[in-house]
This record gives sequence, structure tokens and C-alpha cells, in this order.
Amino acid sequence: MVKLIALYKMPQDAAAFDDNYFNSHIPLAMKMPGLKRAEVSRVTGSPMPSNDFYMMAELYFEDQAALDSAMASPEGRAAAKNLMGFAKEIVHMMFASVVIEEKVPAAV
Repeated sequence: MVKLIALYKMPQDAAAFDDNYFNSHIPLAMKMPGLKRAEVSRVTGSPMPSNDFYMMAELYFEDQAALDSAMASPEGRAAAKNLMGFAKEIVHMMFASVVIEEKVPAAV
């Protein structure tokens, strides 16, 4: 399993960012072929003295070929174009290979 990770720094206008992100970008990104799972998390703090991150998105695919294919698809290109229209200056994107994926048993 691999994932595309997008880290977003604090936007100047959080309400405008959220409107664009959730009402425009996410519907486009969810149409990417081969997408297995998606998580979007709002950053609520950090153990470090300074935190300038606002949000993180993780899009999961079966393998790198599936992720590459999704990004090259019309849906992937539309999602990327949309994102660059409002978040180009605050987004940092990377690929990651999932090394361990385990569910923690529920406490008894």
C-alpha cells in the first residue's frame, strides 16, 4: 500500500480554504481511479514549540503504479489543477510506502 500525503500550512483565510477544499477539491479527489481510502485530519497541536500546519490529507492506493495512474488520469489532473488554484503556496506533497499497518486491539 502507498499513499499520497498532502501537508497544508496555516492558510491566511481558513474559512475560504475550507470552502474550496471541502466543497470543490475533495469531491474531485474522491473520483481518482484506484483510490482505496482517504483520510483528512485537522492538525490540533504539536509536541514541538511551534506548529504552522493546518491540515493533512492521506490518499491510499494499492501500489505506486496505481497512484501514478490515478494522478495522470483526467480526474487526478482535475484535482491537482483545482488544488493549485487555491493552495499552491501552502501545500507540500509527498509519496510514502506503508511499512506497518496494524489494528490495535480494543481495551478489555
